[in-house]
Amino acid sequence: MKYRLRHTTSYSYSWAVDMSHHLLHLALQDGSRQTVRNCSITTAPEGRTLTESVDHFGNRIGYLAIEEPHTRFDVEVVAEVDVQPFKAPADEATPPWEEIRATLNGDGFPTESEACEFVLESPLAFADKAITDYAATSLTPKRPILAAARDLTARINKDFRYDPAATEVFTPVAEAMAKRAGVCQDFAHLQIAMLRSHGLAARYVSGYIRTMQPGDKAGLRGYDASHAWVSVWCGVEHGWVDLDPTNNLVVSEDHVTTAIGRDYSDISPVRGVVLGGGPHRVNVAVELLPLPVAAPAPAPAPTVMAQSQSQTQSAG
Repeated sequence: MKYRLRHTTSYSYSWAVDMSHHLLHLALQDGSRQTVRNCSITTAPEGRTLTESVDHFGNRIGYLAIEEPHTRFDVEVVAEVDVQPFKAPADEATPPWEEIRATLNGDGFPTESEACEFVLESPLAFADKAITDYAATSLTPKRPILAAARDLTARINKDFRYDPAATEVFTPVAEAMAKRAGVCQDFAHLQIAMLRSHGLAARYVSGYIRTMQPGDKAGLRGYDASHAWVSVWCGVEHGWVDLDPTNNLVVSEDHVTTAIGRDYSDISPVRGVVLGGGPHRVNVAVELLPLPVAAPAPAPAPTVMAQSQSQTQSAG
């Protein structure tokens, strides 16, 4: 599937900002499931310095310094990306979750260190008893890891209400658990905390989901802003499998990935230090639209060789 992405974030300040520095996790990156054809980031004001580097998790980051007074700050990402379909392994083909836990703990065959670091609690994804107990219903003895994780995904989707007014960006995961409500960020943090509380590795993935179009029978929740979902480690053979608890599905062609971290605090799209400005408003607009499939070039007309009179006669 080929997509065109447009993501605009606008900050409006009550009075002038004298200076601001921003860290951007907005640049799309190539991966096993997606190929970025082009990606541009523009800002207004343009800023004095814009540098790029790669963070600890392999994400592309940008650093921007604006050293002129401004009352508005706009960031826009425009990109084209090809997304490959992903076919998850059969649930029964994945190892029991206890085996995965033992491997991550260093018992038995060692696994990759990148998975081990996602077992630990992080600032926005940590468990209490209610969270741990909720996950235990899905993590029954000897259940295959993917079967358990997908069951947990389905239960969060069913039991928790999608409500943008219920939480804010830094609402504690325990509060979202108590309210049984939130948005994609909350549901991702909840599932990550639940899996980690039982010794499993889970990552936070930020990105986008396909924009609902007129005529779509069932729209995907979270399409009008940045989206978030979960990646769970299913062992050395199967690797990471991405699950979207907001929409109760295995991530395949409808999602585009921007960055991966322990939780939102690692990879927030725009983070900054602002001198001045006072209270501010933020507006976000996202479109992830499929590009039309190019029609195949017409086949060339067959070339007919004119036969000579002698050839025609001899053929009869």
